[in-house]
Amino acid sequence: MKREQNQRSEEYDDGKPVADMNVDGMPWTVRRRYRDEAPESSAEGEPLSPKQRRMYRFAALKAGLFVVLVYGLVFFLFIAFCDFIWFR
Repeated sequence: MKREQNQRSEEYDDGKPVADMNVDGMPWTVRRRYRDEAPESSAEGEPLSPKQRRMYRFAALKAGLFVVLVYGLVFFLFIAFCDFIWFR
């Protein structure tokens, strides 16, 4: 009976892949020409100066605070809507 089940499953296998199994880092990975790849000998570039690091940190802080401000404003407006309109 088990042998019949194995033969039956082979009949329905059309050989087409269900998902792309070409995962970066695996030993069977095939590199394709159309992928954007960095050259093998690319250098990291110049390190950032202290002023540039400060600028990037400040920009990241501003972006984070903006997200917190938007979420806080939406939360405040929801509470105000619930208090003044919905639960009246």
